Amino acid sequence: MNALLYLSTVLIWGTTWIALKWQLGEVPIPLSIAYRFLVAAALLFALLALARRLRVPRGEAAGLVAAQGLFLFCLNFLCFYHASRFIPSGLVAVVFSTATLWNALNARVFLGRRVAPPVLIGGALGLAGIALLFWPQLSGHAADAGTPTGLALALAGTLCFSIGNLLSSRLQALGLAPLDTNAWAMLAGAAILVAGSVVAGLPFAIDASPRYLAALAYLAIPGSVIGFTAYLMLVGRLGPERAAYCTVLFPVVALNVSVWFEGYHWTAPALAGLALVMAGNVLVFRHKPATPAPARA
Repeated sequence: MNALLYLSTVLIWGTTWIALKWQLGEVPIPLSIAYRFLVAAALLFALLALARRLRVPRGEAAGLVAAQGLFLFCLNFLCFYHASRFIPSGLVAVVFSTATLWNALNARVFLGRRVAPPVLIGGALGLAGIALLFWPQLSGHAADAGTPTGLALALAGTLCFSIGNLLSSRLQALGLAPLDTNAWAMLAGAAILVAGSVVAGLPFAIDASPRYLAALAYLAIPGSVIGFTAYLMLVGRLGPERAAYCTVLFPVVALNVSVWFEGYHWTAPALAGLALVMAGNVLVFRHKPATPAPARA
């Protein structure tokens, strides 16, 4: 059972990046994200209602859920979608895999937790690996003006995701399970995106093409509901440290998908960079924090 959950998480979350890119087109990006999380939230609410676990967060929890929706299901995806306009989706996934480093740094800044040396070393390896992966696009005749923009957006999205992790950690400290709070947070993120679209005067369009609708369904159901549930089950069975190893494999899956669908070409620096990013992630994951690690969303 553990092997099935592990494989499901890697394959689903490793392939959502190309589906994300397939949503780029005639539908404004904020609305594509809102559609995704409205569908996912509706499914989660239905599951919680059937399990008789549906509760409305109140007090401090309500504010934290709204903030989690802003950072975890709104701002970070805006960054990731726009980053995918400039760089291959597989490279976006590689940048995202460094979230554990930003989790450690943010925990230091906001919670005062000490950053262990293995985390710093792993982070340095990861950043060096990203530099190698992007080197062909940033140097010589292959230079692309959009690459630095895509890289900056992917890093900003990962930082927003990390802040969402800290908010989730606080909600769990209040005794609220991630599965319960994520439905409300997804709804909050979607509501913020819809409100922003109205203010910006964006057209409420829908792309009826099979590719767009398939990408939307894949992102909402396997990507946001099934993948998240499988990962949480792994956390319960194996613990957060061992379960997190599956995220090391996300970039491998995503980059190979980019080879087939986006024409991404492997180079020697890119292979070396991917190896460094994975080695850095392993170092970060192998370090066991003194307090329970927040569940990834």
